[in-house]
Amino acid sequence: MQDDLIARAQAWLAEDPDPETAQELAALIEAGDTAALADRFSGTLQFGTAGLRGEIGAGPMRMNRSVVIRAAAGLAAYLKAQGHAGGLVVVGYDARYKSADFARDTAAVMTGAGLRAAVLPRPLPTPVLAYAIRHLGAVAGVEVTASHNPPRDNGYKVYLGDGSQIVSPADVEIAAEIARVSTLASVPRPESGWEQLGDEVLEAYLARTDAVLTPGSARGVRTVYTAMHGVGKDVVLAAFARHGFPEPVLVAEQAEPDPAFPTVAFPNPEEPGAMDLAFAKAAEVGPDVVIANDPDADRCAVAVPDAAAGGWRMLRGDEVGALLAAHLVHKGARGVFAESIVSSSLLGRIAQAAGLGYEETLTGFKWIARVEGLRYGYEEALGYCVDPEGVRDKDGITAALLVAELASELKEQGRTLTDLLDDLAIEHGLHATDQLSVRVSDLSVIASAMAQLRAQPPVALAGLRVSSAEDLTRGTPSLPPTDGLRYYLEGDYAARVIVRPSGTEPKLKCYLEVVVPVADAPDLAAARTRGQEVLDAIKKDLAAAAGI
Repeated sequence: MQDDLIARAQAWLAEDPDPETAQELAALIEAGDTAALADRFSGTLQFGTAGLRGEIGAGPMRMNRSVVIRAAAGLAAYLKAQGHAGGLVVVGYDARYKSADFARDTAAVMTGAGLRAAVLPRPLPTPVLAYAIRHLGAVAGVEVTASHNPPRDNGYKVYLGDGSQIVSPADVEIAAEIARVSTLASVPRPESGWEQLGDEVLEAYLARTDAVLTPGSARGVRTVYTAMHGVGKDVVLAAFARHGFPEPVLVAEQAEPDPAFPTVAFPNPEEPGAMDLAFAKAAEVGPDVVIANDPDADRCAVAVPDAAAGGWRMLRGDEVGALLAAHLVHKGARGVFAESIVSSSLLGRIAQAAGLGYEETLTGFKWIARVEGLRYGYEEALGYCVDPEGVRDKDGITAALLVAELASELKEQGRTLTDLLDDLAIEHGLHATDQLSVRVSDLSVIASAMAQLRAQPPVALAGLRVSSAEDLTRGTPSLPPTDGLRYYLEGDYAARVIVRPSGTEPKLKCYLEVVVPVADAPDLAAARTRGQEVLDAIKKDLAAAAGI
C-alpha cells in the first residue's frame, strides 16, 4: 500500500507543471511523509455544482495547476459534445494565490481544444464575469475564485452560456469528462491564441448598472466601504461615481487585494471580527451606512448605526433581502421574487402583498437564477440578484448601489433602514432569523449529526411542537432532492428549522426562523427580545438533538 502511494505521488510529480507544488510534493516523497501523501492522494477533488474548491497544494485532493488543467480539459470536452466546438469561453479570476495561473491554464486548454477563449484584463469581481458571458455571447464561463474561503483555498466556478452556474446533470457530465483525462501530456496547451480582453467589458458592465437605479432618485447617502482585501474596490468606486453618490470612505487596511487577508481570520463579512476595522472607520467618520463586499464581490453586507449594539450592527442577510424587496416593490418592480429555502419567509409575505409571484429554490444562485420570470432573488448568505437580465447570479456591486439608493431616499425622508425594517415587522410580523453553524475538522461529525437527526427526529424544539418533518433527500413537489432536513414548528409562535451540510465549507449549517406577531410600534422591542429567546432555545435543543 505504501509503495503504491509513493508510486502514485511520483507519477503525479513527473507531470506537475508548477515548480512550487512540485517542490512541495518532492519534499514529502523524500521525507517519506506517508500521512501527508495519503491526505493528498486519498481521492480526487470532486467536481460538482459548485465546480471545484479546496486548499492549494500538490496532489489530486488539492487545488493546483494539474487539477485545473484536467478540469478545463473536461469542460472543453463537455462543451464540444454539446455542439459548442469553436464557441467562446470567457475566463475571469480573483486576486487569490494562483488565480492568474489557473485562468491562464484554462485559456490555454480551451484554445488547444479548438474553442475560443477570452480572459478578463485583471482580477475583477465575479459578477463582471457572469455579465461578460451573455454580453459576449459565450458558450461558457469560468471564474477562478474561492469567494470568502480561507486564504489557502482557491476554486473553479463554471457557468454555461445562459450566464448562470451549472446544475445537474451538467456537473456530472463534466466530471465524467474530467475522469477521462489520462495524462496532462494528452491535453494540448498552446502558449498563445486566446484573447486578452481590455476594459470594454468592465465599461459595459458599469453601463448596465444604470438599469438598477431610478433616474433622478436620491443619491445623498454617506458610506464607509470595505473590499475585505478583495477585488471590489475599484468597481464599487467607479459605480458610485458614475451614479453621483458621494465617494465611499474606504477602510484603507482592507482596500487593496491581498491573498493573505492579513486583517481577518476569515475574509467573510459574516464572520466575527471581520467588520471590526470597518466599524472603527465608521466611528471615526460617522457615515449613514457601512457596506462591505466579500473578496470576489458577489456578496454585499450592510451595517447600520445601533447604539445598543455598541455603535454599529451588521444586518442579517435576511434583513437586507427584505429591505431590497420592499424597495423594488416601491419602485414598481414586476415579475417573480425568489429565494433559497434557507432564507426568511418574509420575502413571500412581501411578494404576496404586492401581488407578485414568489418561488423557493434549493440553496445557491445556480437555482435562484433559473426561476422563470425572475425579477429579484436573494439568499441569506449576503447574496442578492437585483438585475437578473444583466447578471444571472448574486452581485455585490449592484446590490450595494440599490442599498445606497434606498438609504438615500429614506435619508431624505428623515428615516433609516432600521425604520423600514420596523415597518415591515409591523405589517408582516417580526421574522427573526439566526443560524447554528458548526465548523468541523472531521467531516464524519456532520454525517453523524445528520444520521442522528434522521434516526431520532425531534418532536419539539423550544417548547414548540414539530408539526412537519421533511427529509429533503426525497425531494418535494417543488424541489429536487438535496441533503437536508426541514422542520416546521407550531405553538405560541410559528417557526422553521432547516439543517444541511454546507456545499462549500466543512460546516453543518442550521437555519432558524421564528415569526412573532407585532401589533404596533411599541410592541417591537418586546417582540425582538422574545424572538431571540425562542431562537436561542431552538439552537440549544437542536444541538442536543443532533449531538453537536
